[in-house]
Amino acid sequence: MNGSRKVVLGATVMALAIGGTVAVTSASAETRQVVRPASVTTAWAKVSASGVLLASSGITGINHFGGGRYDVFTSGSVDSCALLGTINTNGGGDPGPGSSSILVGEVSSNTLFIRTATPSSAGSAAVDSDRPFSISIVC
Repeated sequence: MNGSRKVVLGATVMALAIGGTVAVTSASAETRQVVRPASVTTAWAKVSASGVLLASSGITGINHFGGGRYDVFTSGSVDSCALLGTINTNGGGDPGPGSSSILVGEVSSNTLFIRTATPSSAGSAAVDSDRPFSISIVC
């Protein structure tokens, strides 16, 4: 047993004998390379209930084609990206009664389908409803 191992073993036995704790670490001279993606692509948009693009980055346009239905066009591919969406308020005002929901799905490599709804509102016409929303795309 070499000298440094004897010292560590002796310190461990002494610490345990007096009720202490021992933290053992092992340092390695091995070099490890962390592989990171070349870049992170992020696109986002804030959209009014009527489909007007209020603010954005990486979004080229919006097509509002029905009650609570929107296509969002991106400047790059969204394949294998995280798609996040949330319902907004109407400029800080209450967006209306009931809960609201949003669906964000990929239609093609640069087009997203957004569906906004108010599922707890009375009547079937209110389920698919125009709601202001925000989306984030992180790759």
